[in-house]
Amino acid sequence: MTTTSDSDQSHAPLLRTPSSSTLGSPSSQTSISDASDPKLRRKRRAMRALAFVVSIIGALCAGSITVFSLYGHLFQSRLHYTQFQINGIASAMSLSMYIPVPVIGYMCDRVGPGPLSFLASVLLGGGYGLAAGLYQKGLEEVSNGGKNAKTTFPPMIFAFVAIGVGTSCMYLSAITTCAKNFGKSRYRGLMMVAPIASFGLGGMVISQIGSRILYEIRPDGARGDVNVFHFFLFLCVVLVILGFIGTFTLRIVDEDDLIDGAVEELERSGLLEGSEIFRRRANRDYGTIDTVDDDDAGVMDPARDDDDEDDNAKLKKTWLLNAETRRFLTDHTMWWFAVGFWLIIGPGEAFINNLGTVIGTLYSPSTKTHETSAATHVSIMATVSTVARLLAASLSDLLSPSPHSQHVQTGFPTTLPQLRQKLSVSRIVLFVAAAIIMSIGTLVQASGVVQEHGERFWIVSGSIGAGYGAVFSLTPIIITMIWGVENFGTNFGIVALSPALGSTMWGLIYSAVYQEGARDSSSLAEGTDDEDVFCFGKHCYSSTFWAMTICVWIGSAMVLWAWKGRDGWSKRGIVI
Repeated sequence: MTTTSDSDQSHAPLLRTPSSSTLGSPSSQTSISDASDPKLRRKRRAMRALAFVVSIIGALCAGSITVFSLYGHLFQSRLHYTQFQINGIASAMSLSMYIPVPVIGYMCDRVGPGPLSFLASVLLGGGYGLAAGLYQKGLEEVSNGGKNAKTTFPPMIFAFVAIGVGTSCMYLSAITTCAKNFGKSRYRGLMMVAPIASFGLGGMVISQIGSRILYEIRPDGARGDVNVFHFFLFLCVVLVILGFIGTFTLRIVDEDDLIDGAVEELERSGLLEGSEIFRRRANRDYGTIDTVDDDDAGVMDPARDDDDEDDNAKLKKTWLLNAETRRFLTDHTMWWFAVGFWLIIGPGEAFINNLGTVIGTLYSPSTKTHETSAATHVSIMATVSTVARLLAASLSDLLSPSPHSQHVQTGFPTTLPQLRQKLSVSRIVLFVAAAIIMSIGTLVQASGVVQEHGERFWIVSGSIGAGYGAVFSLTPIIITMIWGVENFGTNFGIVALSPALGSTMWGLIYSAVYQEGARDSSSLAEGTDDEDVFCFGKHCYSSTFWAMTICVWIGSAMVLWAWKGRDGWSKRGIVI
């Protein structure tokens, strides 16, 4: 029996056929034979199409969380919550939506999106159902002479925490399904952003349903504000049904092939040298004799492939996902990118949550002409954001260079880009341009040119909506382009922690400035109850929005550094 030299062994994976992996299993050969079966190909296309449709609809309805400003101001006027209490609810909802995302993404990568959809059904149904009951109870307490609906506030926080976690489960299961099922598509960016855009569009659709169908009738017969109780019950029923449907339809098609391809990519790049399992398997394949531990036998013994194929596939998948998680966390450019994303997206999140009260500061109580409504600008933001998400994804697919595979980029020659045309624009350029557009909106608001001119507020809501949507669209695309799709749920979940922190921080800053300004507003001078504080005028928000503008600019600079800075993506040959 002949043996290979050490130098030969170190390059062994590069000498093998592209379809062979040191952790290969009969599944790869089975998938090759299945590819020639027309019935199986049609079945897989149908499964992908069904999963895509359910993902789009699920994300659309999950976007209901973005319409908080449609009814948030009613918590202040009807339940007599303070601005701090309203921001407490919004912050709790935002934190619960983003903080668990790494854990939710980890579960999605390892157990699949179906179980997460079921969990979303339970949490969203329970959360909106509880919120509906608490709102009705709060109205009764106030109508019975209670000064405040204080007894409903703590459980209301709990209800919106459940809503936040449930939304995260439904949203992440949808986007992960599309990212993994269409990773090989030429327009994979657009396919992955489709549920993200649908999530943004959901804000417009749901807000219009609330304001035009589920509304209150004023004494004069005119249409009033949204009927919060009926609105919450509507969302409860719809989201329960959708979550249950997603339990059975959200599937990753040919996931074994996806894992095999990622392993082979790492083998060709030479990044598997540190694994004893891979080294021993490679040596055995080339005729060397090595002692095999009992723990490795399930992976290495071909005689057990038929009996233990499922166990081996699970072990291989777990090993690969854990390895990619470590690689992601130890990449210093990821931290520059994540912090930059936090600084950019935080102001946008806070603006969305406080849009209703921001509009309320534009006019004094004595001025009722030319007022605009929160529902109008929720719809404007949702529409512009949706268009921006789709446009950013389309430009990314059409103008930006792409790596040759859907797996993690190593910077080696195996990941040369596919040059589609002479004009090439990096996704980072698109990302920074979107952030600048967003800062234009915060800058206009900070300058005070909208004060007493509500007809100009569309400039603010439109700019922030467009920039926010494009940034949120490009972020998962950039993550998949650099670090692959196999561990997308976990990777995106880690980065997605940043909006929660940013939303909370800017929500508290805005609330503090608002409350301070309210003490000087005319409402208190006229003898209004101290706890029913409303702020009117530029001083209620100007300093906050100036700080937001500067924050967005700093975040953009940090993302540029991750790209062009020391040992950045450009220096490492990463195609982005």
